[in-house]
Parts: sequence; C-alpha cells; structure tokens
Amino acid sequence: MPEVIFTGPAGRLEGRFHPSKQRGAPIAVILHPHPQFGGTMNNQIVYNLYYTFAERGFSVLRFNFRGVGRSQGNFDHGTGELSDAAAALDWVQGINPEARACWIAGVSFGSWIGMQLLMRRPEIEGFISIAPPANRFDYSFLAPCPSSGLFVHGDQDRVAPLKEVMALIEKLKTQRGIQIEHAVIPGANHFFENRVDELIEEVGHYLDRRLDNPPRLPTPSRAKQS
Repeated sequence: MPEVIFTGPAGRLEGRFHPSKQRGAPIAVILHPHPQFGGTMNNQIVYNLYYTFAERGFSVLRFNFRGVGRSQGNFDHGTGELSDAAAALDWVQGINPEARACWIAGVSFGSWIGMQLLMRRPEIEGFISIAPPANRFDYSFLAPCPSSGLFVHGDQDRVAPLKEVMALIEKLKTQRGIQIEHAVIPGANHFFENRVDELIEEVGHYLDRRLDNPPRLPTPSRAKQS
C-alpha cells in the first residue's frame, strides 16, 4: 500500500493510499480519532475501514492530521483539521478525476470533522460515522444532512453516551430523501475494544446494501498494519 505525502494547509500531510484498478472507481477518505488522545491513521478501526472500502473497489486514502506522525503543523482544535480533510479529498480527486462517487468515514473526532466536510462538499454521497461524540462537539451544523449514511455506536460508550447520539440521529431521520441508519454494537465501548470485528462487519453489510453487493477484490493482507 503506497505511502503518500501531499500538501496540506499547514505543510505536508502523510498518508496511505490504495488505488483501485477499476476505471472510474469511487473514492473514500478515512479520518482518524482525536490527535491529542493518540489518534492516528494507524488506529485499528481506521485501518480496518480502509480495507473495507478497498475490498469493495474504492480508491481509498487514510492520512494523519497535522502534527501527527510525519504530518507537519500543529493541532488546531478542529478548524485546521477540517482544512486538512478538504485537502485530502482534493488530492484524491486530483488522482481520480473520473471517480463516479465519493464517501467519507470518520472515527470519533474524525466523525465530527467528516460530517463538517460532508456539509461543504456536495459530491460526497455517503458517510460512515463511528462513535460520534455528540456530547463533546457541536453537530448542529447538520441542518439538514445532505447525504445518506450510517452511524455506529457501542452501547457501553462512556465517552460519548448513546443517548446523546440518538437525539442527533432522530433529528436527522426526519429529513425527506435522506436515509440515516444506526447500528449499535452490544458490549462495545468508545474504542470498540474486543468489538472491532463486529463493527467492521456492520459497516461492510451497510456498504454492500448501498453499493448493491459489489464483488470483493483482493487487497494486501490486513495482518500487518502499516
């Protein structure tokens, strides 16, 4: 899986990119958890999401926000990270100008950034939002939510309690023409410790429904994270 360096608003950004071999393949960008609490593009959930999209024919990018790993810059409390995500999407689109669709996926803090990017980029037609911290960050900008997508939460999440997320989801479900699905993983905490397989299986089932069961494509083994 190629290592990539691309230009962000605060300097170089480090990523991993899996190019699809299919012409016009859809693209996906994966956003990692909070940089100040150990979040990186090698987070176990981010890593598995990356391959979940790749196996379904996507050209997919995961990258480190500013100040993480070899990415330049400093943490910017969400404002700069949103700019980083926009730069990442620009880069992927530049590599794949014929892409027929675009998705965004984020984990915790990355979910908050991803949903903001969704509001700014009308070409994003689907999202995966995992453990959105609706109690810690303002999601009121989702008015209305422009695309259909999936929220996934653990029923043992103490960082972002389920009831806070449910209030957000119930509001979004009232919109016409937008289908918001929600999956709850039993026994899972905010980090999905010992529940990542169940989480990824749920995301995979959702993508298969949305994409009309695409054929699975071989990708490098997930056994070694890099």
